[in-house]
Amino acid sequence: MPRIDLNADLGEGFGRWELGDDRTLLTMVTSANVACGFHAGDPTVLRGATAGAAEHGVAVGAQVGYRDLAGFGRRFIDVSPNELTDEIVYQLGALSAFTHLAGDRVRYLKPHGALYNAIVHHTGQARAVVEAVRSYDPELPVLGLPGSEFLRLAEDAGLRVFREAFADRAYTPEGTLVPRREEGALLHEPAEIADRCLRIAHGETVHAVDGTELRLDADSLCVHGDTPGAVKVARTVAARLSEEGVQLRAFTRTDQR
Repeated sequence: MPRIDLNADLGEGFGRWELGDDRTLLTMVTSANVACGFHAGDPTVLRGATAGAAEHGVAVGAQVGYRDLAGFGRRFIDVSPNELTDEIVYQLGALSAFTHLAGDRVRYLKPHGALYNAIVHHTGQARAVVEAVRSYDPELPVLGLPGSEFLRLAEDAGLRVFREAFADRAYTPEGTLVPRREEGALLHEPAEIADRCLRIAHGETVHAVDGTELRLDADSLCVHGDTPGAVKVARTVAARLSEEGVQLRAFTRTDQR
Protein backbone atom coordinates (compact mmCIF):
# COMPACT_ATOMS: atom_id res chain seq x y z
CA MET A 1 0.00 0.00 0.00
CA PRO A 2 1.47 3.40 -0.95
CA ARG A 3 1.74 5.79 1.99
CA ILE A 4 2.38 9.48 2.36
CA ASP A 5 2.25 12.17 5.03
CA LEU A 6 -0.18 15.10 4.88
CA ASN A 7 1.03 18.21 6.69
CA ALA A 8 -0.30 21.72 7.28
CA ASP A 9 1.13 24.96 8.67
CA LEU A 10 -0.57 25.65 12.00
CA GLY A 11 -0.22 27.88 15.06
CA GLU A 12 -0.02 31.00 12.90
CA GLY A 13 -2.36 33.28 14.82
CA PHE A 14 -1.03 36.04 17.06
CA GLY A 15 -2.92 37.79 19.84
CA ARG A 16 -6.34 38.81 18.54
CA TRP A 17 -5.29 37.97 14.97
CA GLU A 18 -6.65 34.54 14.07
CA LEU A 19 -5.39 32.70 11.01
CA GLY A 20 -6.49 29.30 9.81
CA ASP A 21 -8.69 26.64 11.40
CA ASP A 22 -6.17 24.65 13.40
CA ARG A 23 -8.79 22.66 15.29
CA THR A 24 -10.41 21.26 12.14
CA LEU A 25 -7.18 20.73 10.21
CA LEU A 26 -5.79 18.66 13.09
CA THR A 27 -8.53 16.09 12.45
CA MET A 28 -7.31 15.62 8.86
CA VAL A 29 -3.53 15.92 8.73
CA THR A 30 -0.85 13.56 10.03
CA SER A 31 1.83 16.20 10.69
CA ALA A 32 1.58 19.82 11.84
CA ASN A 33 4.23 22.43 11.10
CA VAL A 34 3.72 24.67 14.11
CA ALA A 35 4.98 28.27 14.06
CA CYS A 36 7.54 29.08 16.76
CA GLY A 37 6.85 32.75 17.48
CA PHE A 38 9.17 34.50 15.01
CA HIS A 39 6.95 34.73 11.94
CA ALA A 40 3.69 33.98 13.79
CA GLY A 41 2.33 32.30 16.88
CA ASP A 42 2.21 33.63 20.43
CA PRO A 43 2.65 31.40 23.52
CA THR A 44 -1.08 30.74 23.93
CA VAL A 45 -1.47 29.90 20.24
CA LEU A 46 1.53 27.55 20.38
CA ARG A 47 0.22 25.81 23.48
CA GLY A 48 -3.17 25.30 21.87
CA ALA A 49 -1.71 23.93 18.65
CA THR A 50 0.62 21.49 20.39
CA ALA A 51 -2.10 20.32 22.77
CA GLY A 52 -4.47 19.76 19.86
CA ALA A 53 -1.84 17.85 17.92
CA ALA A 54 -1.20 15.57 20.91
CA GLU A 55 -4.93 14.97 21.32
CA HIS A 56 -5.28 13.83 17.71
CA GLY A 57 -1.99 11.93 17.46
CA VAL A 58 -0.55 14.40 14.94
CA ALA A 59 3.25 14.71 14.73
CA VAL A 60 4.50 18.22 15.56
CA GLY A 61 7.26 19.85 13.55
CA ALA A 62 8.97 23.14 14.35
CA GLN A 63 8.22 25.61 11.55
CA VAL A 64 11.11 28.01 12.01
CA GLY A 65 11.52 31.26 10.14
CA TYR A 66 13.04 34.70 10.01
CA ARG A 67 12.26 37.11 12.86
CA ASP A 68 9.62 38.92 10.82
CA LEU A 69 6.16 39.15 12.40
CA ALA A 70 5.17 42.14 10.24
CA GLY A 71 5.99 40.30 7.03
CA PHE A 72 4.77 36.89 8.19
CA GLY A 73 8.27 35.55 7.49
CA ARG A 74 7.83 35.95 3.76
CA ARG A 75 10.57 38.55 3.27
CA PHE A 76 14.22 37.54 2.83
CA ILE A 77 16.48 38.78 5.63
CA ASP A 78 20.23 38.90 5.12
CA VAL A 79 20.99 37.67 8.63
CA SER A 80 24.46 36.38 9.51
CA PRO A 81 24.81 32.58 9.67
CA ASN A 82 25.75 32.57 13.37
CA GLU A 83 22.76 34.71 14.28
CA LEU A 84 20.43 32.59 12.16
CA THR A 85 21.67 29.42 13.86
CA ASP A 86 20.98 30.91 17.28
CA GLU A 87 17.52 32.07 16.23
CA ILE A 88 16.62 28.60 14.96
CA VAL A 89 17.78 27.02 18.23
CA TYR A 90 15.72 29.60 20.15
CA GLN A 91 12.59 28.71 18.20
CA LEU A 92 13.15 24.99 18.68
CA GLY A 93 13.44 25.53 22.42
CA ALA A 94 10.23 27.54 22.58
CA LEU A 95 8.15 24.96 20.76
CA SER A 96 9.75 22.10 22.67
CA ALA A 97 8.51 23.59 25.94
CA PHE A 98 4.92 23.38 24.76
CA THR A 99 5.18 19.92 23.22
CA HIS A 100 6.62 18.78 26.55
CA LEU A 101 3.59 20.19 28.38
CA ALA A 102 1.38 18.28 25.92
CA GLY A 103 3.21 15.04 26.70
CA ASP A 104 4.98 14.87 23.36
CA ARG A 105 8.07 16.30 21.67
CA VAL A 106 9.09 18.08 18.49
CA ARG A 107 9.35 15.40 15.80
CA TYR A 108 11.02 17.32 12.93
CA LEU A 109 11.98 20.76 11.64
CA LYS A 110 10.65 22.55 8.56
CA PRO A 111 11.68 26.09 7.56
CA HIS A 112 8.96 28.61 6.78
CA GLY A 113 8.30 31.06 3.98
CA ALA A 114 11.21 33.14 2.72
CA LEU A 115 13.71 31.08 4.71
CA TYR A 116 12.40 27.88 3.09
CA ASN A 117 12.83 29.41 -0.35
CA ALA A 118 16.19 31.04 0.40
CA ILE A 119 17.91 27.83 1.51
CA VAL A 120 17.02 26.08 -1.70
CA HIS A 121 20.10 27.89 -3.09
CA HIS A 122 21.60 30.04 -0.30
CA THR A 123 24.40 27.84 0.98
CA GLY A 124 25.35 30.02 3.95
CA GLN A 125 21.87 30.17 5.40
CA ALA A 126 21.19 26.52 4.61
CA ARG A 127 24.32 25.56 6.51
CA ALA A 128 23.21 27.76 9.43
CA VAL A 129 19.88 25.94 9.70
CA VAL A 130 21.60 22.56 9.49
CA GLU A 131 24.03 23.61 12.23
CA ALA A 132 21.13 24.64 14.45
CA VAL A 133 19.50 21.23 14.11
CA ARG A 134 22.77 19.35 14.48
CA SER A 135 23.69 21.20 17.66
CA TYR A 136 20.18 21.04 19.15
CA ASP A 137 19.42 17.39 18.39
CA PRO A 138 21.27 15.46 15.67
CA GLU A 139 18.46 12.88 15.71
CA LEU A 140 15.85 15.45 14.70
CA PRO A 141 14.69 14.93 11.08
CA VAL A 142 14.28 17.83 8.65
CA LEU A 143 11.69 18.40 5.93
CA GLY A 144 12.42 20.43 2.82
CA LEU A 145 12.34 20.82 -0.94
CA PRO A 146 13.90 17.97 -2.96
CA GLY A 147 17.17 19.03 -4.60
CA SER A 148 17.70 21.96 -2.21
CA GLU A 149 21.00 22.98 -0.68
CA PHE A 150 19.32 22.55 2.68
CA LEU A 151 18.59 18.86 2.23
CA ARG A 152 21.98 18.23 0.60
CA LEU A 153 23.87 19.80 3.49
CA ALA A 154 21.61 18.16 6.07
CA GLU A 155 22.28 14.74 4.59
CA ASP A 156 26.03 15.46 4.49
CA ALA A 157 25.81 16.34 8.20
CA GLY A 158 24.20 13.00 8.99
CA LEU A 159 20.68 14.30 9.58
CA ARG A 160 17.63 12.35 8.45
CA VAL A 161 16.06 14.17 5.53
CA PHE A 162 12.53 13.98 4.14
CA ARG A 163 11.19 15.50 0.95
CA GLU A 164 8.11 17.67 0.60
CA ALA A 165 5.72 18.51 -2.21
CA PHE A 166 3.08 21.23 -2.07
CA ALA A 167 -0.56 20.42 -2.70
CA ASP A 168 -1.68 24.00 -3.28
CA ARG A 169 1.32 25.67 -4.92
CA ALA A 170 2.42 25.89 -8.55
CA TYR A 171 5.90 24.77 -9.59
CA THR A 172 8.47 26.21 -11.98
CA PRO A 173 10.02 23.92 -14.61
CA GLU A 174 13.08 23.67 -12.31
CA GLY A 175 10.98 22.14 -9.52
CA THR A 176 10.95 25.22 -7.28
CA LEU A 177 7.84 27.07 -6.12
CA VAL A 178 6.38 29.85 -8.23
CA PRO A 179 6.72 33.06 -6.13
CA ARG A 180 3.49 34.02 -4.41
CA ARG A 181 3.48 37.46 -6.06
CA GLU A 182 3.15 35.87 -9.51
CA GLU A 183 -0.16 34.96 -11.09
CA GLY A 184 -1.09 31.30 -10.74
CA ALA A 185 1.23 30.67 -7.78
CA LEU A 186 -1.63 29.37 -5.63
CA LEU A 187 -3.98 26.55 -6.58
CA HIS A 188 -7.57 26.72 -5.34
CA GLU A 189 -9.68 23.94 -6.87
CA PRO A 190 -9.85 21.07 -4.31
CA ALA A 191 -10.62 18.29 -6.80
CA GLU A 192 -7.74 19.27 -9.10
CA ILE A 193 -5.39 19.57 -6.12
CA ALA A 194 -6.45 16.12 -4.91
CA ASP A 195 -5.83 14.63 -8.37
CA ARG A 196 -2.33 16.09 -8.39
CA CYS A 197 -1.62 14.80 -4.88
CA LEU A 198 -2.70 11.32 -5.91
CA ARG A 199 -0.27 11.41 -8.84
CA ILE A 200 2.55 12.53 -6.56
CA ALA A 201 1.75 9.76 -4.06
CA HIS A 202 1.98 7.19 -6.86
CA GLY A 203 5.26 8.63 -8.18
CA GLU A 204 3.71 9.95 -11.38
CA THR A 205 4.53 13.23 -13.09
CA VAL A 206 2.65 16.50 -12.63
CA HIS A 207 2.72 19.69 -14.65
CA ALA A 208 4.77 22.78 -13.91
CA VAL A 209 3.24 26.20 -14.50
CA ASP A 210 4.41 26.15 -18.14
CA GLY A 211 3.20 22.60 -18.81
CA THR A 212 6.56 20.90 -18.28
CA GLU A 213 6.24 17.45 -16.71
CA LEU A 214 7.85 17.12 -13.29
CA ARG A 215 8.37 14.15 -11.02
CA LEU A 216 8.08 15.35 -7.42
CA ASP A 217 9.55 12.71 -5.13
CA ALA A 218 7.84 13.35 -1.80
CA ASP A 219 7.47 11.85 1.65
CA SER A 220 4.99 14.54 2.67
CA LEU A 221 2.34 16.76 1.06
CA CYS A 222 1.74 20.27 2.40
CA VAL A 223 -1.55 22.15 2.55
CA HIS A 224 -1.05 25.75 3.68
CA GLY A 225 -3.29 26.42 6.67
CA ASP A 226 -3.60 30.12 5.80
CA THR A 227 -4.80 29.52 2.26
CA PRO A 228 -8.50 30.35 1.72
CA GLY A 229 -10.41 27.08 1.61
CA ALA A 230 -7.60 25.15 3.32
CA VAL A 231 -10.01 22.94 5.26
CA LYS A 232 -11.90 21.95 2.13
CA VAL A 233 -8.65 21.29 0.28
CA ALA A 234 -7.26 19.14 3.09
CA ARG A 235 -10.52 17.22 3.45
CA THR A 236 -10.71 16.55 -0.28
CA VAL A 237 -7.07 15.49 -0.54
CA ALA A 238 -7.29 13.18 2.49
CA ALA A 239 -10.50 11.58 1.24
CA ARG A 240 -9.23 11.07 -2.30
CA LEU A 241 -5.96 9.50 -1.18
CA SER A 242 -7.72 7.17 1.25
CA GLU A 243 -10.31 6.16 -1.34
CA GLU A 244 -7.51 5.26 -3.77
CA GLY A 245 -5.69 3.09 -1.22
CA VAL A 246 -2.97 5.53 -0.17
CA GLN A 247 -2.26 5.33 3.56
CA LEU A 248 -1.92 8.66 5.34
CA ARG A 249 0.82 8.36 7.94
CA ALA A 250 3.30 10.77 9.47
CA PHE A 251 6.70 10.43 7.83
CA THR A 252 8.31 10.47 11.29
CA ARG A 253 6.06 7.76 12.69
CA THR A 254 7.46 4.33 13.38
CA ASP A 255 5.57 1.35 14.77
CA GLN A 256 5.44 3.04 18.16
CA ARG A 257 3.33 6.13 18.85
